[in-house]
This record gives sequence, structure tokens and C-alpha cells, in this order.
Amino acid sequence: MAPRITERRVRDMRFRCREAGTRGEPVLLLHGFPETSAMWSDLLGRLETAGYRCLAPDQRGYSPGARPEAVESYALAELAADAIALADDAGFERFHLVGHDWGAACGWAVAELEPERVQSWSALSVPHLEAFRTAIQNDGDQAKRSGYVQMFRQQGVAEEAMSADDFAVLRGLWASNSEETIEDYLAVFRQPGALTAALNWYRSDGLRAETDLGRAPVSVPTLFVWGANDPAIGRVAAEGGAGYASGPYRFVELDVGHWIAQEAPDELADQILGHLRKYAVT
Repeated sequence: MAPRITERRVRDMRFRCREAGTRGEPVLLLHGFPETSAMWSDLLGRLETAGYRCLAPDQRGYSPGARPEAVESYALAELAADAIALADDAGFERFHLVGHDWGAACGWAVAELEPERVQSWSALSVPHLEAFRTAIQNDGDQAKRSGYVQMFRQQGVAEEAMSADDFAVLRGLWASNSEETIEDYLAVFRQPGALTAALNWYRSDGLRAETDLGRAPVSVPTLFVWGANDPAIGRVAAEGGAGYASGPYRFVELDVGHWIAQEAPDELADQILGHLRKYAVT
């Protein structure tokens, strides 16, 4: 079954969401850049079939009703607070958490702030934020891989480059997605202010070395899935995440790139379902 498109009002904003399942253990899924909750469509169907109730929001900046202008509105603490508020609104007292890319960065913050709420945590592509920041600072390979971040932080320059020729740069990143999913992404990024809002995740504090949030070890049961061919996240950062886990932690390396949900949907679903079942809500 196709996910239901809904709208949830939290924190004086309106978030477009995809929801699947009406009962079972709750799962909150957080998308990354430059995507929307449409990236989870395949996994949502698999989770629903397996008996889970799922919520995947278009996050701050992506939902037209949740698009503040100020860069500081995209601070990591604000993004995490959105996720927690959405879980509250859905009635998720304890929930499984899944995140990719910037959704993973947000998820690491949620797991740090609300460990008693997160039953299990599945992070895709982006490792623990302190491991990532440390690698950017100290590993030459990771610094080179993350060089694009400086361009993304240049207001106006990044928007012009990424929207040129009807978002040709983004279309290249979306090559492993279906045409239906790409159209969903384009429908968002063509909206006034949407691309700037999405880039503001980079322009705020999430990846900056001085950020307090995302430093502490995470205690919740964690699955980290990384693509060995990921051009943005190198091995030093990926393997370094284990040092920031104070609870159960499993690192899975797949022979794919950054877009794990699209490049290895079956293997990813198996890994996540196995993790959810191992750490079932009691």
C-alpha cells in the first residue's frame, strides 16, 4: 500500500508527512538532503507489512508550513525538537528511530537528548556527529570529501549553482531514484525559499566543531549502515562512530554509495527489520 500523505501541526508549524500502518511498534523516519520523506516510500511499505506503524515527515525547511527564514532556526537542537514533537503528536511514547544523511545527524541528536524514548536507532551514511566532525578536522581524506560543505554555506552561490538548468546538479544526485520520487523532490525544491531552507541545515551549527550537541556517547541500541563507495563519508569517520556508543552498537558496511535506501533497498530493509525485532518495545 502507498503511504498516506498527512499534515501534523506541531511547534506552530505544519509538517507534511508520509504515514504507513495503523498499529504496531512505532517507527519515526527522518530523511536527508536533498530529499523528502518520499525517499522512504519503499521501506515504509516493508515496515507496514511487517507490522509497524510508521511516520516520516518532510522536515523543517522541506514542508512549506515549516520553513522559517533565519539560519539559526535550523540549529540542530531545533531540528531534534521537531522530531520529538512529531513523535509526541503521533502518540509515540517509545519509538524506533531511522535516519539518513542529515536525518541521521538529527537522529543522533534525538538519541542523545531523549534516550529513554528511543527504543532503537538506525543511522544511515552519517556516523556519530563527533566522529564525523573529528574526521573532518583531522583526516585529510575526509576533509577533501567534505569540501562541498563550504560551497553549500555560501548564500546565493549555492542556490544558483544547484538550481541551474532545472536543478541539474540535484537531478544527478537523484539518479538512483524513481521518476515519481524525483518529481516529489522537485515539487518541493521549486517552491520559493525551499532550497535555501534545506541549505540552511549546512549553514547552521550541526557540523561545526564548536557545537555542543552531538558530542556525547549514545546509549540506545544502534545500527550504523555505511556504503563503502560513499563519496561524502570516508572510512575514518564511518569506523570512528563506534567510539561514541555506550550501548549496543553494530556497524554494517554495504557495497554501495551514499544513497543506501535506493541502491540496496532489500538488504537495507533486512538490516533494519532485524535491528527492530532484536530491540522490540517491551
